[in-house]
Amino acid sequence: MSEQSFEEKLNAKVAGIEEILKEFLPAEEGYQKTLLEAMNYSVLAGGKRLRPMMMAEVYGMLGGTGKAIRYFCAAQEMIHTYSLVHDDLPAMDNDEYRRGRKTTHAVYGEAMAILAGDGLLNYAYEVAARSFETGEDPAAIGKALQVLTKKAGIYGMVGGQSADVEAEKRELDLDEPKLMFIHENKTAALIQSSLMVGAILAGAGDETVSKLEQCGYDIGIAFQIQDDILDVTGNEAELGKPVGSDEKNHKLTYVTAHGLEDSAAEVERLSKEAVSIIRELDLPDPFLEDLVVSLIHRTK
Repeated sequence: MSEQSFEEKLNAKVAGIEEILKEFLPAEEGYQKTLLEAMNYSVLAGGKRLRPMMMAEVYGMLGGTGKAIRYFCAAQEMIHTYSLVHDDLPAMDNDEYRRGRKTTHAVYGEAMAILAGDGLLNYAYEVAARSFETGEDPAAIGKALQVLTKKAGIYGMVGGQSADVEAEKRELDLDEPKLMFIHENKTAALIQSSLMVGAILAGAGDETVSKLEQCGYDIGIAFQIQDDILDVTGNEAELGKPVGSDEKNHKLTYVTAHGLEDSAAEVERLSKEAVSIIRELDLPDPFLEDLVVSLIHRTK
């Protein structure tokens, strides 16, 4: 039997995450049925499932064998999805389509979309907390919960989003340190927590967890710079969105500050650092390394 290609492995792992999500999503019943439908509609809209995939990958490759990881994988994707639901709202990006179908507020209305985002965030923490029921190491689960919640909150993704909102409205004088703060928190924080939670639940030590936090930073920043590069050089049909919007909107990006050549060099540097950290872990399967490289050097 021939060895699976990276794409085949990726598709199988996405299917595995989909099964986990279906296991934990709420039943659509009761007087709050519409809210629950909107939550499930949002989560099941598709996507790469990269964050829970990274979490599960680190966990398994570092020797984890329990069930608590499933709760955290579901919770992480719910957190990510709630952020997209709120990003799409009229008060934020005002998007009517995501991944080829109507956004949550376009289907259920703005008020229900706000509640669906709120519901997903709260339900995510409820699901993660239920992992204590597995009887696995409570100290590790508690530490993982601290990381999950902090990286999603005001000292993580929400903090980055708030700075981005002010920058978009020109209420914040955006310079490069503030730009990197936005990228680190809005983009990298959930990648960091995915890698860190996987390691913590697998019983890894503080040094390994710290290295993976740095790895998550490298991946997140490289991903965002590559996004900025594609806004200049990408193919509109392949990207599925207009190119050149950053320049048109006079938006400060890493590319507008440093140019294409230096930006590409920084992506390469960060990519190599992330891969180096992963290789230090001496993982038995190269999938995580391949995933990181494909993510950072994507063309769409």
